[in-house]
Amino acid sequence: MAKSNKIMIQVCLCGAGTKKDQAPTVPYTAAELAEQIVECAKAGASIAHIHVREDKLVDGVMQIGYKSMSLKAFTEAVEMTREACKQAGVDIIINLTTSGGEYDDYKRLQHLGALRPEMCSFDPNTINWANSYIFENSPRFLNLLSQEVVKYDVKPEFEVFDTGHIDSVMYYVNKWNIPQPPHIQFIMGVGGSMPGTTENLAFLVGKLPKGATWSVSGIGKAHMPMMLAGLALGCDGLRVGLEDNILFGKNPDGSKDIATNVRLVERAVQLAKLAGREIATADEAREILGIKRNCLRDEVTNEVTFKAE
Repeated sequence: MAKSNKIMIQVCLCGAGTKKDQAPTVPYTAAELAEQIVECAKAGASIAHIHVREDKLVDGVMQIGYKSMSLKAFTEAVEMTREACKQAGVDIIINLTTSGGEYDDYKRLQHLGALRPEMCSFDPNTINWANSYIFENSPRFLNLLSQEVVKYDVKPEFEVFDTGHIDSVMYYVNKWNIPQPPHIQFIMGVGGSMPGTTENLAFLVGKLPKGATWSVSGIGKAHMPMMLAGLALGCDGLRVGLEDNILFGKNPDGSKDIATNVRLVERAVQLAKLAGREIATADEAREILGIKRNCLRDEVTNEVTFKAE
């Protein structure tokens, strides 16, 4: 069962792959990210999971909004989000990705020490993503990531795609004394990993470490079923956003209704309330997760005015 009746809504805004020709509102720039994070915070999101993009020449072709691990891009995104949240009077937990695709270990880690987000993603295994490419998370990288989250007091969001990943989570937690209990993010329905079914989610929940908090996301067609199953099983959080799902449903004429991040957040909030849950604020989410810092505020003045180091 959930740690409390409060439920955390996380928005995963763009990921590494969703393109504007699939979902026109998917954010590429720091300004687009900041604007949508504020909208989603107002709608009920307490956590923002951030990837960044850049325009990059790839195999001789200029790619607009290409996946990036640029420290400059992360810094711009965090600073613009800080300022936008200050102006709007909203608060949200900053969760930065470490899933760097083809980038080296250093590039995947450098933003943690530079920006000290409250959370970061931690993918504990390598998988054949969608049976199309290798999503590599080597033991060397995971040992380095474990040391970084301890050093900089960053709460890891352990992304679990399959049963054995839970054992891997606890291996690194115990080896590097990562503060417990862990927070587990079940990612259900990626090709090459565990299908997004209620039976599979219930099985995974039964394998959770003692005291762990957990959230769930369904990829693509598993999006709605996993939200409903998560609520039925007493999840601590729901993750929604254009990284995981671009379809909201169908229009009356049968055409596809393309989602936006804020609409996905609003629907998750509505479903959670129908299930009798209260929507956690950012500070309530920090309490649930055991986070002691606020990435958006100066620790001395409590103002949202400072720059990233």
